[in-house]
Amino acid sequence: MAKGRGAAAALVVVLGLVVAWAPSPSSAHVQIGAYNKTCPQAEDIVYKEMTAILGKSPELAGPLLRLFSVDCFSKGPYIALPTGRRDGNNSVASDVGPNSPAPGANITDLVALFAKFNLTTKDLVVLSGAHTIGKAHCSAFSGRLYNFSGANGASDPTLDANYTAALRGQCKQADVATLVDLDPPTPTVFDLDYYKQVSAQRGLLATDAALLLQDATKAYVLRQANASSPAEFFADFAESFINMSKIGVLTHGHGEIRHKCSVVNPPSPTTSSATSLAGSLLLLVLLLGAATAV
Repeated sequence: MAKGRGAAAALVVVLGLVVAWAPSPSSAHVQIGAYNKTCPQAEDIVYKEMTAILGKSPELAGPLLRLFSVDCFSKGPYIALPTGRRDGNNSVASDVGPNSPAPGANITDLVALFAKFNLTTKDLVVLSGAHTIGKAHCSAFSGRLYNFSGANGASDPTLDANYTAALRGQCKQADVATLVDLDPPTPTVFDLDYYKQVSAQRGLLATDAALLLQDATKAYVLRQANASSPAEFFADFAESFINMSKIGVLTHGHGEIRHKCSVVNPPSPTTSSATSLAGSLLLLVLLLGAATAV
């Protein structure tokens, strides 16, 4: 029960994308309190519901964060996220690849991908801190444990040897099903332990380890790993997350308000052909690792 309460405190999600009450076309734009007039209780209703759900199922915190719709963290950064987004008119799995890093992406690749979405190197290292919660499939990092760089039985030399041994105990070769905590010391708490892990060469994913290979990102990792308070990280995370939330937003006459969240509405004469929210959603796939539990 204590673990459940901790996770509920670690992450409370307000899903602006799936709230059923939509603003009128004339006011359909992203803003703080977009539903204040049409449904004043909308955000409070979702907030309370998600608090209850995460209290019972703390393991959902990471997957929900991956869905891009975070509004508030308790024991974590409070984010006043503008709402009023509309759903996309299409959702295609093949769009994921071009907007996600390759498993062996280096720091140059990551910085370039973020720049593609007008996000900075600081946004990269700050938003990577979302790995403080959540899980990843063994397949997302097994290349660091076995046959690294094509060498039979070799492991990634930049990964702490004791951590490598522990991970091999959890993930056998060809294991695609097992899930492993991204931040083992405190997997359900939004804190600075992720940066402590990375600084000690215990970052689970190759993209975590890559943060130590560039001066600016390394400096931020080390500063947070040795910080006495999470205040700077929380403030930075809120700012960077809002920056990310502005990617590919559909408002006004673009997009749609889905009748069923998981299914695109049937075609109609007024359906817009605007692009979907793929940019913002797929970028978070990068941030949380392509194989973070869903």
